[in-house]
Amino acid sequence: MDGKKLEYMGEEALKEIEKLTAKADEVQNKILKEILTRNVETEYLNKYMKGSKDVSEFKRCIPVTTYKNIYPYIQRIANNGEDSSIITGHPITEILCSSGTSAGEPKLMPSIAEDLDRRTFLYNLIMPIMNQYVHGLDEGKAMFLYFVKAEMSTPSGLPARTVLTSYYKSKHFKCRAQDPYNDITSPDQAILCNDSNQSMYCQLLAGLVHRHQVLRLGAVFASALLRAISFLERKWVQLCKDIRSGQLDLMIKDPACRLSMLNVLTSPDPCLADEIEDICSRPSWKGILCLLWPRAKYIEAVVTGSMSQYISALEYYSAGKLPLVCTMYASSECYFGVNLKPLSDPADVSFTLLPNMGYFEFIPLGENGTFITEVVEEEEEEEVPKDKLVDLVHVSLGCYYELVVTTFAGLYRYRIGDVLQVTGFHNRAPQFRFICRRNVVLSIDNDKTNEEDLHKSITIAKKLLEPYNALLLEYTSYADTSTVPGHYVLFWEIQYVDDSSISLDTKILEECCIAVEEQLDYVYRRCRTYDKSVRPLEIRMVEQGTFEGLMDLCISQGGSINQYKTPRCIKCNTALKLLNSHVKASFFSPRDPCWIPN
Repeated sequence: MDGKKLEYMGEEALKEIEKLTAKADEVQNKILKEILTRNVETEYLNKYMKGSKDVSEFKRCIPVTTYKNIYPYIQRIANNGEDSSIITGHPITEILCSSGTSAGEPKLMPSIAEDLDRRTFLYNLIMPIMNQYVHGLDEGKAMFLYFVKAEMSTPSGLPARTVLTSYYKSKHFKCRAQDPYNDITSPDQAILCNDSNQSMYCQLLAGLVHRHQVLRLGAVFASALLRAISFLERKWVQLCKDIRSGQLDLMIKDPACRLSMLNVLTSPDPCLADEIEDICSRPSWKGILCLLWPRAKYIEAVVTGSMSQYISALEYYSAGKLPLVCTMYASSECYFGVNLKPLSDPADVSFTLLPNMGYFEFIPLGENGTFITEVVEEEEEEEVPKDKLVDLVHVSLGCYYELVVTTFAGLYRYRIGDVLQVTGFHNRAPQFRFICRRNVVLSIDNDKTNEEDLHKSITIAKKLLEPYNALLLEYTSYADTSTVPGHYVLFWEIQYVDDSSISLDTKILEECCIAVEEQLDYVYRRCRTYDKSVRPLEIRMVEQGTFEGLMDLCISQGGSINQYKTPRCIKCNTALKLLNSHVKASFFSPRDPCWIPN
């Protein structure tokens, strides 16, 4: 595709964003009318609307729902082979499996053929947006690490796979037009390999071979990129050997991978191998990404929400020289919007919801932090009054909301579970900052701690590690109620970045415990200090590689390496057993946190 045509397509994409956001209310109304017209005869809608296509009737009659309520319909289609028409007017072509880390097991979401068109539409907006801020991205390659998960079939024969596996296996990806703005280092066959180790090896090898052409680095989630760095630490000697000899290691047994890598390892390259060996053999890997890929201009990955935990690690490996870019907001249920200011600081990232992706409504949760009480006190299954919902264009600046979506594929007023804050507007379309997953909390007594508060407290506490060249790689938590009273437990995996002989003494880790508690909310500190209904917080230090083992466990139970996010609260006994089996030391808060009665 020639440059002029690509430039024209980019301009058209930006114009489309302006057009959609300028008439966000009209677009939303049109989308809802179209969904109702297509799906009016479905069993689900007919149950409430009796054949009506009227928008006001939809808002008056259709209840706000959760996965628990919609799952029986999905189960009838996926397991019993009933017709898609019980929930949607178009045939369901596949079942999408969510990452499932919040609730423990992947959720199954219906998907129709045109959903891929909508996802591709959003993907095609990314480069036109980026080109406004970073120039010359058509003059090299992108080293993006993409992975698929081996798909399954439902009892009725529908493919069941993750949303990203669905996209990578679709014609939209495999038959995409040649585009210098999206020239990735990895051969498609390496991306489509079901063995994540073989896929990782080949993709890193390809990225190293093309190291002087790489202009941007990335993965879907920040955690996947850090996993790749860890993999590289273990395998760089072998990767250099392959480059030096021009021969692929015998561990790569996947025929398609081996064949595709013949176009990458075209001949022995001892000079390149020496370059990489010199860099990787350095005692410190600080800035390793910039050294291995010296032309890279930014890192693209999700670094919002729970992924913000990885910002410090990515900044370490890039020496703080590469901007962290978070381009879009999406889920298995629906793709939502894009970041129109991709070079903004991760803490300031806001997503503009595109009104043509689905019909969006919002449950108000308050402002100035008051939403937290409402979020944690209200049960997820508790009925939400229909007239409480707010349309897309009627949200208020600074306020917090829970996102509710209606899709063409059969979700109606479905609670996504994400808590968002309105940060501004682009034309008439609101922009949102992702706050947290609504249902990820710790609780022992009256205390209820959400994901954002937990992350903020750990961010403060981990600064105590910095003078000792210690880096908090990963964490998770659980509420230990095996004793009375119970207490919060944090599992920490720490890496000493420059000198492995250094170790932290008990006093430092105890100070980390109390630093976390001091940052938790008023109710928690009252429970600890006055009510004595919560015991001192505990940090359990785990061995190196423990969280990789946790990821492997989650993937073995149906998760995806692409979509994997470390669960910030552990509710699975198997996962808890794994973590506890690798604990090497435990530390408790040495005193009560400060608490002053109101």
